[in-house]
Order: sequence, then C-alpha cells, then structure tokens
Amino acid sequence: MAYTHERNYGCRVSAEYTYRGLALIILENRALRVGVLVDKGTDIIEFLYKRQDLDFLWRSPIGVRNPSLAVETKAAAGGSFLDYFEGGWQVCFPNGGWACNYKGAELGLHGEICNIPWRYTILSDTPERVSVKFWTRTYRTPFYMERTMSLEGDKPVLALHEKVVNEGEEEMDFMWGYHPSFGPPFLSEHCHIDVPAAKVEICSQAAPNTRLYPGRTYDWPNVEGRKGQPIDLSRIAPPSAKAADMAYLLGLEDGWFAVTNQHMKVGFGLRFPKEVFPYVWYWMDYQGEMGYPLYGRCYVVALEPFTSYPRFGLSEAVKRGTQMTLAPGETVEADLKAVAYEGLESVSRICEDGTVLGR
Repeated sequence: MAYTHERNYGCRVSAEYTYRGLALIILENRALRVGVLVDKGTDIIEFLYKRQDLDFLWRSPIGVRNPSLAVETKAAAGGSFLDYFEGGWQVCFPNGGWACNYKGAELGLHGEICNIPWRYTILSDTPERVSVKFWTRTYRTPFYMERTMSLEGDKPVLALHEKVVNEGEEEMDFMWGYHPSFGPPFLSEHCHIDVPAAKVEICSQAAPNTRLYPGRTYDWPNVEGRKGQPIDLSRIAPPSAKAADMAYLLGLEDGWFAVTNQHMKVGFGLRFPKEVFPYVWYWMDYQGEMGYPLYGRCYVVALEPFTSYPRFGLSEAVKRGTQMTLAPGETVEADLKAVAYEGLESVSRICEDGTVLGR
C-alpha cells in the first residue's frame, strides 16, 4: 500500500481504497473527484463534478465485477469485455470492436487492456497538484502502456498523458481508443453534442432497432432515418426512442468533443490529439440494445476517440489501412484533457489546456 497524506483540502490523492476487492485510486480537488480501478484496466468509474454533485459517467446494470473472482459459466468467443462492462470509461487496446486473430493472437472485444491489473506510483501529492502514473504490459502482444493522470489547483480538468511502446522485435499494428460512456441523470433529451466533424458514416452492420441506414455517409450532423425522417445526431434522443445506433464521425478539423445538457447548463468535454485519434466512434443505446448483455435496460451514449475504424477488429482495420503501426522499440504518446464546465448551452472549442469556449 502506498502512503498518501491525510489531507482534506486542495488537491489530494488516496491509494488506500478498494471497491469490490479491486484497488481504487481517488484523485480530487475542489471541482472534481475521479475514481480509477487500478486492478481493472485503470477504468475511470467516476468523473464527479462536485459543484453540482454530478457524475457524467454511465453505470451499467452489470455493475463492477472483479475479474479475478467472477466465474465464467462459459468462455465467450468474443472475449470477456461485456461480462465485466460496468460502464464508466475504458481504454481499448490493441484491438477495437469485434474479436479477431492477429499474428496468431486471438484478441477479444476491445482488446487486452480493459480487464487486466495495472501497477501505479504516485508522482505528486501536494495541495497544488496530484499526479499518478499507471502502467501495464499486454499478455498476447508485446506492448507496454503507460498513463499518467493529474489534477491541478481548483481546475475542473483531468490531464492524461498516455504512452504506448512496441517492445517486440517486429513491426506491430494496433487499434487504440477511449470509451467514455455517459448516462442519467446527466444524459437526457436535453443534451447536445458539439464536435468539429465534417462527415458521419453510419455503421454498415446495424442493430435490429437502428433508426439509421447502414453504410450511408452524410454531412454531420443531419442524416435521414430509415422511415424517411430527418434526424439530427447532435441531439440526444429520449429513452422512448427504443433505438440502438452506431456511427463514425470523420473529417475532424480539430480534436475535441463536448456534450452539454442544455437544461442543466453543465457539460463534459474531451480534448485529444486528432493526429493520433482521427476518428470518433458514436454509440447510442436508447433502450434499444436487446439481447446479451444489456437486454433493453440501458440509456447510454458513448463518444470514443479512436486511431482506427470501423469496429470490426484489428484485422479488418489493417485491410482498410486505418490501423496504427509501431516499429520495434518505437513509441507513440498523447495528451488528453477531460473537463467539466457549466453555464453554457453550446461549445465552439476546447483548447489544448482544457479551456472551454462557448458559442
């Protein structure tokens, strides 16, 4: 157990908690409280905006399960991601979307990172700044991944510095993405999405309850529904839509998105480097995902910056040329800012330092 100061003011970090048997680190300041499941993929399971006592992240009815304790009744061909999908915010790596075989390695849904334990060290623990470095190595591929999370002062901004290293002696392809999912009470039909995308491409393989034409491409955000109705995908639908839709946002002019609840006048934004993550996957479940594992119980939207698309796995991304590739010993790094804001109904830009500009 790492010692942390028993400070009750300013920035603080605690590594002395467990949740359902999983090590949990909490970083907080006057604006944010961020909970990180170290023993499960460094999933961010809480992103609480203290000024409104509002957690933006969705919680799945599956709940948090400890992968080392839960017993699978049968190994799933697609991997175990969905058995342990508690909602929140995952890292998807080195596979994105469906299971595939790459260089003889069977990679499950969303890859290896999200269910395995990480290690950590506290880099900074002062009233002005807290910072924690997490790291792990994949099991079936030769990658090292490192991520550092930091809070400063009273800012409602979580800074993330991410690094991937190919430790193998051969060139390696991969998909890398972030899977923050948003739910009630923040998510509602009063929410609006701002993102500097040029196009939206509807996923070519759609759920039975989709509102959209599979495979079609439109100018963001307006599309035609399967019943001929106009749909503005920048607007969140109510649960009564009973729809399940999947799309990709393409042609980003800049690397950010913002989700604003215009009734509450509060929002969540993410700044990311578009040269690393040129696509945003857009998953919408308005109580329309039937069957395993959600069974129509969920009202959730996820906006997922990704290196690659579509969601059919790394082998398909390689065929389409959207994968990322590292030579032996090569490294790629990325800086992201996750931010809470209030008093706005629409966002024109999120700056590199996390500053949110309204329209």
